[in-house]
Amino acid sequence: MTSPDKRTEAEEPDGQPTGETGSHAVTEAALFEAFGGVRGLVETTVPGLVFIGMYTVNKDIHAAAITALVISGAMVVVRLLRKDTIKHAFSGIFGVGFGVLFAMMTGNAKDFYLPGMLYTLGLALAYIVTSLAGVPLLGLVLGPVFKENLSWRKRNPGRKKAYTKASYAWGFILLGKSAVLFPLYFWGDTTQFGWVTVILKIPPFLLAVYLTWIFLAKAPPPINVIAEMEAEEEAAKAEKAAAKAANS
Repeated sequence: MTSPDKRTEAEEPDGQPTGETGSHAVTEAALFEAFGGVRGLVETTVPGLVFIGMYTVNKDIHAAAITALVISGAMVVVRLLRKDTIKHAFSGIFGVGFGVLFAMMTGNAKDFYLPGMLYTLGLALAYIVTSLAGVPLLGLVLGPVFKENLSWRKRNPGRKKAYTKASYAWGFILLGKSAVLFPLYFWGDTTQFGWVTVILKIPPFLLAVYLTWIFLAKAPPPINVIAEMEAEEEAAKAEKAAAKAANS
């Protein structure tokens, strides 16, 4: 079997572009698919923006929360009608739903953002802990996207190193975000807290994705274990056919 570091351009799977430029293009496309791209970012940002915008104007938690939930639901419906991938839209509406529930139960507008903050903190710790354990979370998430599954753990140490670096980057970036938001949650003005929360939605995410792209673009290409299994199946079928022909 060819070493992942020595695969030639002709060995790039699935008709994807070959060479360094092709590898970078495939990595970029896979990252956009995994993290939802621009549209996924919009779908997770707009409801919170609408909530704090309405609350800033009229100080009505219920109206702001319901409007944010309706907009999030409308985004899911649009995806369903267009038959697009809905996992990012659904994750968005669940997050908004919990935020609406928290805010209405407590009567505190800040609690609209509390579930997302807790999720961010938990995710940051998961990235760091899994990296320390030698099973970086980003590798578990992106492995199926690149059709390499868990081959990076034993067969492709260069990619494991890249996944570890990227997971640490995500973990510390999200920890930094949490370090800003939690003090504001407890001691900051509600309106200011809401706007800071919305503003911090995009830059940390883009920074983490960019660093992930940098690390993976410099790593060895993924080992396409799906293609390997298909090739083994085809070889087994050919061997059986040859044996049958020889016996007939």
